Amino acid sequence: MSFINTFMNGEQAAFKPESQTALQKIALRFVVVGLIYYGFAAIEGMIMRIYQIQPISAIPPDQYFGILTAHPLVGIFGSSYSLVFGAFLFLVPFLMKKPIWSVKMANWSFLLVTFGTLTFWTAGFLTHYAPLYTLYWPLPADFSQFTPVGGAFFILGIALVMVGTVFFVINIFNTIVYTPKGWEKQPSGALIRDALGITGLANLFRKKERQKDHLVSLPVAAIARGTVDVALNSGIILFTGVLILVYMVAAIFGHSLEKTAIDALLYKNWFWWGLDLVADGLVLIFVAGTWYLLATLITGKKLFMQNVARAALLLELVVSWTVWSHHLMSDQAQPGFLKIISGEMVTAFELFTQGLAFFITLATLWAARPLKMTPPLKFLLGGLLGFALAVPAGIMQADLGLNRILHNTQWIVGPHVHVAILVGLTMTLYAAVYLLFPILTNGGKLYSEKLANLHFWGHLLGGIGMGAFMGMAGLKGMLRRTIYFEGEFNIYMILAGICGALLLISFLIFFYNIVMSVGVNGVLGIFAKPKVVTAEALPPEA
Repeated sequence: MSFINTFMNGEQAAFKPESQTALQKIALRFVVVGLIYYGFAAIEGMIMRIYQIQPISAIPPDQYFGILTAHPLVGIFGSSYSLVFGAFLFLVPFLMKKPIWSVKMANWSFLLVTFGTLTFWTAGFLTHYAPLYTLYWPLPADFSQFTPVGGAFFILGIALVMVGTVFFVINIFNTIVYTPKGWEKQPSGALIRDALGITGLANLFRKKERQKDHLVSLPVAAIARGTVDVALNSGIILFTGVLILVYMVAAIFGHSLEKTAIDALLYKNWFWWGLDLVADGLVLIFVAGTWYLLATLITGKKLFMQNVARAALLLELVVSWTVWSHHLMSDQAQPGFLKIISGEMVTAFELFTQGLAFFITLATLWAARPLKMTPPLKFLLGGLLGFALAVPAGIMQADLGLNRILHNTQWIVGPHVHVAILVGLTMTLYAAVYLLFPILTNGGKLYSEKLANLHFWGHLLGGIGMGAFMGMAGLKGMLRRTIYFEGEFNIYMILAGICGALLLISFLIFFYNIVMSVGVNGVLGIFAKPKVVTAEALPPEA
């Protein structure tokens, strides 16, 4: 009975949702839903792992490809976007010590991302809509493979997520530059220049006595910089969705647009430019900013080489906008100069920009030793290791010779994509969740550090192991988005499946630990309307 009381009431943490501000509740709502969607993606991933060992008779191939289509989008939009949006909508006003610009808009972001993800997932599950693995769709449409109604609802879900993303972008930048009622007028132009790294770059060329003070913290600058890419991406994906939706609606009413003059190469370049901004805006830049925040909060020290870090954020702006062609290196119609300049040379420069963030974070931690190996520090180091493995794997793929061998194989989604997302990004986000937990819950305590330790080792070994075994299969010639009925690569897929199971188990351990920390009533209370819903109250100081 005591176990049930602890579980239901969260006595371990003494968590009281009614004491939270509106902003704290919004952040926790994003986190809870993001973790639920992560669970969705993990279960889908395990289904695919099993299917690659032995195709399941109860799941027809078109259903498998429907799962394959929804899986990365649920992981990116439903899980990663939710976790990132919740954290940053809380952190920007928290770090700037000012109210968020709009609590209502933050709530709308939450609702649109949550229900948009549910809409496209449901459409894919029920109609088996499967245009390869993302929105990438070689126009004109081939409706012999899927129904236009299913496609229309799938795109509608993506559009809802993108509108929620636009609201997030507006809220972040307005929070940075606006002047709250009753405050002294804030210099919006100087704030935005500092947030984008322009002030940091200029300081590198000024004498020490002439350097300008920074108006926003480095993590806020990284959030602002990454949000630029997210804004561009949301516009491009929205436009792409509308384009595809036109085809769908026309087909529903019996009109085929397959013969319309849309240049396929231009479309692919447009799409991949936008999609690559997710990787660079959300993954590389947001992750760098989160590393900086975690390093400073864990150590209590100023960040090493702060002006250089700020200038690097601005430099990454140029890099992230010009690397998309590495996705088209095996496309015979793609111009050679784009493959070499954008695909190879600029992409290789990302090893420098991300390596710089890696070095600055480690140098900050090193200078503050000895440090206690808390869950946030462990997961931060795990995230750093994930990118140390995944970024070089991506640079290898961006070589014209190696790309001929690695393109469209399990190597792409193993050592690069899954290690980057599952180990690099996700472990960094877990570090942030563990660190922010007592802040968001007004001093709540984690139920068990032993469970957090099991979560760490299970996730780290499972993520790296799965990526490695998928990569080995890719080097042997196993293609992605392909069903192997004869079990040609079973040894690698069985080992990858075991590692995938370890990932799923470690997530369930983490989820159990969080629920036990706040109680089921505490989780439900997060979604209740706060007694006072205003932009007044700042979150408590860390």
